[in-house]
Formats: sequence, structure tokens, C-alpha cells
Amino acid sequence: MDGLEEFHQQFQTDIMGTATSEGALQEESFFELIGDMLNEAGEIDTPSWSRHEGEWKRRRIEDARTLTKSIAVTGYSIGTEHEDSTLSLILTDFRYSDTVREMGSPEIKSLFGKLVEFLRAARSEEFRDAIEETSDGAILCDLIARKWSQIDRIKLIIATTASTKARVDAFSAGEVDGKNVTYNVWDLKRLRKYVEQGQAREDLVIDLEKDFGGSIPILKAFGSDAALESYLAVINGDQLANIYNKWGARLLESNVRSFLQARGNVNRGIRDTIIKEPHMFLPYNNGITATADAVKISKTADGLVLSSVENLQIVNGGQTTASLHAAMKTASEQLKNVYVQMKLNIVPKGQSEDVVPKISEYANTQNKVNAADFFSNHPFHIRMEEFSRKIYAPAGEAGFQDTKWFYERARGQYADARGNKTLAERKKFDGTYPRSGHFTKTDLAKYENSFRCEPHIVSLGAQKNFANFAKSIGTRWGKEGVSFDETWYKRLVSKAIVFRATEKLVSAAAETWYEGGYRANIVTYGLAKVVSDVTEMNKAIDLDRVWRLQRNLASLAAALDIACCEAQEVILNPVAGMRHIGEWAKKEACWKTLKDRELEYPDAFLDALVNPEDVRSVAQDAREDRELTKDLIGESWIIEVGADFWQDVLNWGSEKKALSPMDDRVLSICAAIPSKIPSAHQAKTALRCLEKLKGLGYTHAALEAAE
Repeated sequence: MDGLEEFHQQFQTDIMGTATSEGALQEESFFELIGDMLNEAGEIDTPSWSRHEGEWKRRRIEDARTLTKSIAVTGYSIGTEHEDSTLSLILTDFRYSDTVREMGSPEIKSLFGKLVEFLRAARSEEFRDAIEETSDGAILCDLIARKWSQIDRIKLIIATTASTKARVDAFSAGEVDGKNVTYNVWDLKRLRKYVEQGQAREDLVIDLEKDFGGSIPILKAFGSDAALESYLAVINGDQLANIYNKWGARLLESNVRSFLQARGNVNRGIRDTIIKEPHMFLPYNNGITATADAVKISKTADGLVLSSVENLQIVNGGQTTASLHAAMKTASEQLKNVYVQMKLNIVPKGQSEDVVPKISEYANTQNKVNAADFFSNHPFHIRMEEFSRKIYAPAGEAGFQDTKWFYERARGQYADARGNKTLAERKKFDGTYPRSGHFTKTDLAKYENSFRCEPHIVSLGAQKNFANFAKSIGTRWGKEGVSFDETWYKRLVSKAIVFRATEKLVSAAAETWYEGGYRANIVTYGLAKVVSDVTEMNKAIDLDRVWRLQRNLASLAAALDIACCEAQEVILNPVAGMRHIGEWAKKEACWKTLKDRELEYPDAFLDALVNPEDVRSVAQDAREDRELTKDLIGESWIIEVGADFWQDVLNWGSEKKALSPMDDRVLSICAAIPSKIPSAHQAKTALRCLEKLKGLGYTHAALEAAE
């Protein structure tokens, strides 16, 4: 079985399993997964489900004939932030097959045709009047009609579980009413590459010579012993704006994209310089820092020129780039006189996970970007990853063995860990790390912000919610992130269990109160409502019990059912002047409306709540137990390494004149083991002294063995 066939079977199984467990349509489960991928890859902004399929009768102006056209759409994304006003229409194609389906160009063309016709229908007042006004299709058509004047470009995206030979990625398809239209296909091969490698940009090759006005001058900025190839270049503002116009936020390294999404609009100072003093842009602006997988450089009579770049990622200067793009509408002539300096680093794919975030962090220090914004390598993530690899979860009532949850801090870690194994090893891996226990950093942010009572932030979408969470971690981490310990991790897993159980609860309520659609919003709002009400009672949910049982509590599920039902009522009935439900769910006013409502919860739920002091004491006791264990291990090691070791430490420290009188006394006691035994306090002093001397260069075989 080849890799694509195996991925196809597993991918289908996951989609259908999710749909079955959550009581959702398979197509809806596929769309949710695809939407998260497209959002994370920078292809779209926040995705929204809005399925419509049918026909419409279009009258041709030239000959007054009426044509019947098939139309279809599964969802959309519309972004007007940072003056990047892009409408993305998404059509999914999920069909079960025993083997990998092949899709040819005619079928791809037919699917794109349905999206194009839907766009035309949405702009037809006659069609909008005829369609059922409460349907998803009608709401999307109304949104497109109202936002049309603000939209600059249109993306048509086909996501399919078939394999295609066509490499359609940001393919230009002309214009609609002066708005640039591009086609994009995410087929099985591309999905596999993204899931397993975090890489969806094999086609992001920027041919400056062919497509963007010509090569640009470049200088080599590295020596023969340099770790990376580095170059300095100057690019015309019009060129950079047009490159961004084609590829959009996919040019921005994901951490920078989150940073921009969290921090507001196009920089006014940059805009004013473009308009009033374009010739001074280079002296005033810091330029951009970028990475690439590979470049094509040619030698000319005037020096080196850069003619193409593969997988360009802007790691600093995203706001500069977005500002130049915005100026295409208001100051296109001035852009031709703008020049931007660029530092370009060539980073091999094998090093990108470690190197690119560091380049991002260091390059952005001038903007006071918190390290938490460059998050996959932040100590918080590394610690969560370590916990997930070592902490076993209880088997629970229905389990047969203890398992571990798998935290994926970087895209593709789970697939890599599982894929590089024999069949027998993979079976063992699946037993230890079941797929149901896999979660990502955007999942983590979603769970945490729901329990922090910020459902309107969660509703902004995976990347924006993650950026918000990153800021809070940057503030709360402190010196060593002491509070983010094993107890915190276990309670995080409990929140994941409750969140996922609530998703299933809402889907299962289709026979009672759930009307379908907006489940993601209903879940986060319902959870936040329960947590908020419990906090008002000066009580807490027993997450430690959820961890022990590895399932949601029946009493909590009953309360969540009530809260989620009420959340649906609030979400589906926006305030006057706001028709679009998805946008309403992103507003703090929506959360306040639900938060202020009074609900009656079952007595069993109220009786199962615990006191916040008890919750805090559990965490404190666990912390003290760990410190005690650490101290005991340290004391035991001091005796185990013996007197000769400590005599050597004492001699080395004395020679370096690095010991205080107290250090000398304590090390002398340790050097007399076993006739003298250091007290607990003296043991801590000895270990602190040893760490100090190690910092000054002390080494010993016993230390190497301990490490």
C-alpha cells in the first residue's frame, strides 16, 4: 500500500468517524477540517459553513435567452481587515471510495463553474428575491451583495478527497466587475502534504522575471562558513504589492500572520510616506525580512539579480507589505517610486521549524512583539509537548489500558511519529497515543479561551483566537511558567474532554432543540455560559474528576445541554441591524447577551460543583509534592556520588576563589560523607553551589553520568 492510499483510507475514516460520533453530515465534518487547514495555511480568513446547491435561471443580456445553470457552494470566508478585502468561496467534494479517486480537468472545471454561477446568482437581485430568505444560501447572497463594494479580489477554492493531476494554485481567472479572480484546488495529494508535513506551498514559486516585472538586484551577504545563505536586495513597492495581491496572507509566516490579525489596521505612517514622500520610503522604512526554500540568482553585467523565489515567507514586515498592497487602490502611481529593502535567508526545509520562528522573533523585536507570538517554540509549548509524551491518562471506566494524549505543537508531528515505524511498532503507538487523543495548539487555544469565558474570541476563528491566547500566555508565563505544571496540563486535557463531549451533545440534540448549523459557536458559548455562572456562584467544575474518569460528567452534560440550547437562541437572533449570524457570534455584545440571561440548572449539577479553594489546594499540594520529591532526589544523589566527588568540587571552587565561607563549610560536610550527612537545607546549598561552579566551567564524570 503506497503512502497516498494509506493516507486516503485514514483520512476518510477520520472524517466519517467524526461525522458519526458528532451526528453531523460527512460533508460538514470535511468542511470543518478543511476550513481549519485553509485558515492555518493563510489561504483564507475565518471559514463559515453556508451550503447551497441548486439551479438558477440566468437571462442573457445580449439575446434575452434564459439559461439554466447549476450552482453550488459549501462555505465562504470574507476578510476586510488590514485592507485585504478578499471573498473566498469554497466548494467541497467528499465522496467515499475504496480506492483513491482520480479527478480529471473536465470535472474540476465543472465544479469551478458551479462556484462561478453561484457568485453571479448572488449578485442578481432577482435571484436573491426568489431564494428562501432564511436559508444559508440567502444569507450568504445578502452578505456578498452588501460587501461587494469593499471586496477587492475573489478566491474560488475546490477541496476534494480525489487526486488530480492539475496543479491549480492561485491561477488567475480574469476579473468580475473589476475584481481579480483566482482558482485554487486542494486535492488529496495537497491535503496529505499539509497534514504530514505542514507544507501546502509547493506551487508558491514567485517568478519575478516572468510575472512581476523583472529581476531585482541582490547582494550576497554570507561567507563560506555561514550556517545559512543570506542576501540583501531592494524590491520595487509595485512589485511587492502585486506579489501580495496574488498570494495574499500565504506570504506571511504563520506567526506573523497571527501577530497582524491581533493588532489592527494598516500602519498610517507607512501609508502617508507612500502617498506624500514615496522617494523617502527606503530611508524611513526598516524593510522586510524573509525566508525561502530556494532562489534562482543570475549574474549580469551590473551584478547579481534575483529572478525567482520558492516558498517566500515574510517573517518581519507583514504590515509594510499589507500597506503597500492597500496603496494599489489609492496611490498606484506613487508605488512605482517606492523601494523596499529585503533581507532574505535561505532556510533548508529540515531546519525551518527551529530556525524560522527564531528569525521571526529576533527580527520583530523592534515592534515589541512578545515571544509568545512566535509560539511553536515558546517554552509553554515545549513543556506541554513534554507532558503529553510522559503523562499517562487513567484508563477510565470504559478503558482497558492507560494511554497518553498527543499534543502537536507543530503541524505534522503526529503523522511523523506514527509514520516512521514498522507495522508492529505502529500498532503499539496507536495503543499508547490513540488518534482520539490528538490535539493541536489551535485546539488548545480554543479549549482554554472557552473556559476563560471568551466565546466571541473563539468565534473569530482558529488563528485569531490563537493569537489572543498567545498574548495571554506571554503575560502569564512569568519567569519560569511555574503555574503551568502537570496539574494544569491534566486540567487542560479535562477541558478538551468536556469540549469534545459538548460537540457531540449539541449534534445529538438535533431531535430536540438543535436546529443545525453554527455548532462551533454554540459549543463555545454554552461552555462559557456554564463556567461564567459557576464562577458567579463562587464554585468550580471538578476537572480533576473528569481527568480521573476520562469522560464528561453526567451532571455537567445536563447543565451544558441547557446552556447550549440558550446559546443557540441568542446566536440565531442577532440584534437589529445585524443579519449575519456568523458575524454576530464574533461580537462581545453577543456574549454579554447570553451571559446576562438567568438559567436554572439541575440540583445534581449544583451538588457536583467544588469549592475554588479546594481546586487551588489540589494544585498547591501537587506542587509541594513535586518539590519534596525533587529535594529528596537531590539529597539522595549528594550521598550517592560520595565524598571524593564533593572533595573535588571543594578543591576546584577554592582554587577559583569562587566559594563563600558558607559554601566552604557545606562542601566540607559533603566531603566527609558518610561520617557526616548534610541536612536538607545544607543539601540545597550544596546543589546551588555546584550549579554556580558548573557555570564557571567545572566538569566531572559524575555530572555527565547524571545528565
